[in-house]
Amino acid sequence: MSKGPPKGTPKVPGSGRQAGVPNKVGADVRALARGYGAEVIEGLWTIFSTSESDATRVAAAKEILDRAYGRPPLAVSGDADGEPVVVRHIVEWLK
Repeated sequence: MSKGPPKGTPKVPGSGRQAGVPNKVGADVRALARGYGAEVIEGLWTIFSTSESDATRVAAAKEILDRAYGRPPLAVSGDADGEPVVVRHIVEWLK
């Protein structure tokens, strides 16, 4: 059973959570999860250092590195003209 107006009903201006205001429940869950961060990293290290499966070791290593350095960007950023930088450099190199 869904809450709120039926689909297709126009939104009422000023209703709901304003843009940029964080979800309180999400913040509470993140704070709770951070309390287990050290244990989780130690568990991932144990999996990485003791597993005989290469796939399992790679998965654990990826998770550790994602937490240490952040996940790699998913999109290629563009230059001032909005063109993807990598593609432009490759095209220039091929000329």
